[in-house]
Amino acid sequence: MLSLPGARADAGEPDPATTEGPVVQEAPVILITGSTGGLGREVALEMGSMGAHVIVHGRNEERGREVVEQITTEGIGSAEFHAADLASLDEVRALAERIRASHDRLDVLVNNAGIWLQPDDGRVLNDEGVELHFQVNYLAHVLLTEELVDLLKESGTLDSPSRIVNVASVAQRPIDFDDPMMDEDYSDGRGYAQSKLAQILHTFDLAEELADEPVLVYALHPATMMDTDMVLSRGAQARVSVDEGRAAVVNLITAEGLESGQYFNGLTPARANEQAYDLEARERLRALSRRLIDEP
Repeated sequence: MLSLPGARADAGEPDPATTEGPVVQEAPVILITGSTGGLGREVALEMGSMGAHVIVHGRNEERGREVVEQITTEGIGSAEFHAADLASLDEVRALAERIRASHDRLDVLVNNAGIWLQPDDGRVLNDEGVELHFQVNYLAHVLLTEELVDLLKESGTLDSPSRIVNVASVAQRPIDFDDPMMDEDYSDGRGYAQSKLAQILHTFDLAEELADEPVLVYALHPATMMDTDMVLSRGAQARVSVDEGRAAVVNLITAEGLESGQYFNGLTPARANEQAYDLEARERLRALSRRLIDEP
């Protein structure tokens, strides 16, 4: 179980810009991408209330500072904010570099940030020509995990393993490897669902890769149609509170006895789309991801 002994009340907020070398952190260190709003924000506040040191991530510095202030004034934990646009792999690399430079440990990585574009937006590519759902929801987190996995390994022990939690979705659609960027057949729903299934394939691969390391890897669908901005902005009717999704994510951060490499629907182990269990599909996704990450 992740130990949350509580940070010192005067721990304050480390300033990576002025700190020489990694900060020696007493409390568990948790990085949550996309934690300036929605589900990520609620998970960040919950972990701060439990005494963790939370690395808040987002694109909007003002919103990030607000979350940091709320954690440090209302909880017993501490927090800091790092801005990065996950549409850019260079910004992902810079984010990881800042975290490695300013921290001597990382106990939990929650890959939560995600987008679901509006139908009227059409197909959007980043500067490298990668479809934006695939880039932000999946590929950026593959690279971030890759850049931080050594720190996660060093921070985990057999009694208290580090954890990687990939926030996916029950909305899953098989990846068409003949048209992964959807040049021929784009829809916002397909883009979102394909990227979420890609997260699950990567979860299963990563769990196998780290089987002999003190790092546990999970993916989950947190809850269906939570009352978050992503859902409400699409004109959809919320079915559940974000509290339900928060509980599911926190469960994977803190619970004991959960086998690595599982996909959860809420609090319950579940079966993902069949492509997630197709070894050839996983190999093709690995090759595609490697090519997109390594291309200049």
